[in-house]
Amino acid sequence: MSATPLPSSGRSPLDGPKTCDASGMIEIHRLFRHSFDEAPALIEGVAEGDTAHAAAVASQLTMLSTALHGHHEGEDARLWPVLDERAPSCALHVERMREQHAAMLVQLNALDAALPAWREHPSAVTAAPVQSALAGIRAALTEHLPDEEANIVPLMEHTITKQEVEWFAEHGRKSTPKGQTWYMLGAILASQPDGGGVWLKKNLPGPVQVMWRWVGAPKYQRFRAQVEGRAR
Repeated sequence: MSATPLPSSGRSPLDGPKTCDASGMIEIHRLFRHSFDEAPALIEGVAEGDTAHAAAVASQLTMLSTALHGHHEGEDARLWPVLDERAPSCALHVERMREQHAAMLVQLNALDAALPAWREHPSAVTAAPVQSALAGIRAALTEHLPDEEANIVPLMEHTITKQEVEWFAEHGRKSTPKGQTWYMLGAILASQPDGGGVWLKKNLPGPVQVMWRWVGAPKYQRFRAQVEGRAR
C-alpha cells in the first residue's frame, strides 16, 4: 500500500517545534531488515537432522520474533493512541500503521508456530512453513518500515516527548528474551552501517561499552558461529 498524503485541512504537526530525537526507531529497523533478510539462508544452511545447528538458528529467529512482537506491541499501546490525540490530521497514516501491524502479526505468528517442529526435526518438509512465514515477514517489513520512517518518525519528532521515546527504548530492551541480551546487542550493532561503533557510543555508557568488548562481543561471536554452523 503506498503512502497516502496528509489531509490538506488542518495544521500539520511538522510545522511546530521538534520535541525529541526519534532516530532510534530507524536504527532498530535496521536490525529487523538485516536479520530477517539473512534468515532464509540460515535456514537453508542447516543440514537435515542437524538439531544442534537448527537449535541455534531457531533461537536467533525466536529472539527476533519476540523483539518484533514487543516493538509493535509498544507502538500499538503507546504510540498510535498518542498520535491520534495530538496529531489528528495524520489519522490516515496512523490507521495504515495499525493495518500493517495486523498483517505482519499473522506472519510472525506463523513463524512462531512453525519453528518448534523444524527445530526438533530439521528437514525440507519442516523448513517449508518456516520459509513461507519468513517470506511473509520480509514482504511486510518491506512495505511497513519505509512507510513508518517517512511518515511516522518525523511526526514523532514533533509530537512526542523525550521521556516517551525513552519508554519505547526501555520497552524494547524488556522484550529481549532472558539470557540473550548480548546476542541482541550484537545483532543491533552488526546491522548498523558502520558495524555499530556510533550506536555503541550514542546509546551505552562507558562501563557497558567496556563490558561489551570484553564479555558481550566474545559471547556474541560464539553464538554467531553456532548460528552460521561454524562451531564444530
